[in-house]
Amino acid sequence: MRLAKAWLPLVFSITGACGQAGADSPPGQSSAGQSAGGQGGSSASNDASPTGGSAGSAGGGSGGTAVGGSAGSGQAGSGGNCSDGCPAPNGGVSYRCQKRFMYGMNYAWHSFGADFGGITSWNARGISAQAAVHDQKLSDMAAHGASVVRWWVFPDLRGDGIAFGPNDLPTGLGGTALVDLAKALELAQKNDVYLMLCLFSFDAFRPGATNSGLWVPGLAPIVKDSQKRTALLEQVLRPFVRAAATSPNADRVISWDVINEPEWAMSGKSPHGDPDYAPISGLETLTHAEMEGFVKNVISLLRSESKALVTVGGTAMKWGHAWTGVDVDFYQVHMYDWTNQLWPYTDPPSKYGLVDKPLVIGEFPMGDLVPGVSYAKVVSSLWATGYAGALSWQYDNSTPAGLAAVAAFAATHPCETRYGSGSPRWVTAPEAARVRIDSQDLHSLRFCRVEAGRPDCSR
Repeated sequence: MRLAKAWLPLVFSITGACGQAGADSPPGQSSAGQSAGGQGGSSASNDASPTGGSAGSAGGGSGGTAVGGSAGSGQAGSGGNCSDGCPAPNGGVSYRCQKRFMYGMNYAWHSFGADFGGITSWNARGISAQAAVHDQKLSDMAAHGASVVRWWVFPDLRGDGIAFGPNDLPTGLGGTALVDLAKALELAQKNDVYLMLCLFSFDAFRPGATNSGLWVPGLAPIVKDSQKRTALLEQVLRPFVRAAATSPNADRVISWDVINEPEWAMSGKSPHGDPDYAPISGLETLTHAEMEGFVKNVISLLRSESKALVTVGGTAMKWGHAWTGVDVDFYQVHMYDWTNQLWPYTDPPSKYGLVDKPLVIGEFPMGDLVPGVSYAKVVSSLWATGYAGALSWQYDNSTPAGLAAVAAFAATHPCETRYGSGSPRWVTAPEAARVRIDSQDLHSLRFCRVEAGRPDCSR
């Protein structure tokens, strides 16, 4: 995501139809913004296999044989051969026997840090308490061609969703986290979209501080302390992931995204030959080894509890190889104007050596990437050059024209961009411009200030 929006002086200041089933730019211009178990098989080529195969056993089984590549460890497949009436012709991500160009958008939140759990002291409610609002928004995203919606869970630790004991020791899930998760999956089912649930973000690496009377722990000390890290994994993530996996709507979690843009909270050298990490000022940083260890811990837990796919929301192609050493099903990087200077959108994944697994652009502007380079031009190039998907940024700050562009591409590729077996629900491009929902609710707590313990989104 764009840091220029992410770093307004809010945060710690009161005022402040288908078949079966190198640019060292300043942060203000950039995107924003071990107990690892055995690894199973992963997709063998940039074109993830559309035919499934036997899924790897949770936590460490190897992928089953499949035409066109081996099934990813832990993938949700039906086993054996299966039929796919419209596999994506170039790059794609396979899920439940369907190889699709993973297409949609980032929600990424309604209330930053509060959607899954709420924030009682700020009167910020979780999904279950605002079900009608989320239902309307997910319906609108689906109407504009989104099949996959990337939704952030614990972007930092301000919410009630994680309970803490003394010394910031995670003790379990809190607030309305589980009922919010259940409602999110129910609404995804109702609106026929699939969720990429992003567990954490670099935002959580700000130092612990009090914000309008609310203590917000930092994630770095938790990751570095083995007792706290284990507590976070076992007392918080495991019950959350297990609840998703045992839900009657479990298949609506298409993927877990371990962490959004972790490179912004990393320092030192890359072991993969990428440029040195350039962390955002004011964050508590980890080395590559420390962050990779945490990511591997989370992935091991995900594999043991869930059949959904796994990815990491990499910042940019600048550090495009950062997560090639962990057990993801597909790679993900984000693309904004600053990255396009040295890593242009027209270059195929093969240019960067990322051909062993599908590569999804997990964030890019819903408007122009740079002046004169429209959304339609970017996504058409990604489609043609072998990328596996594109998720634009972001619904709550979108314009009617931006949403119309998303809908237009989906209308051009109505089956290859859509998971599931029902009829497409998107609207035509001319109609799309009239569907947009406008309300004060579209403001995010991340962009607001807090006064007298309550969010003020008036500016």
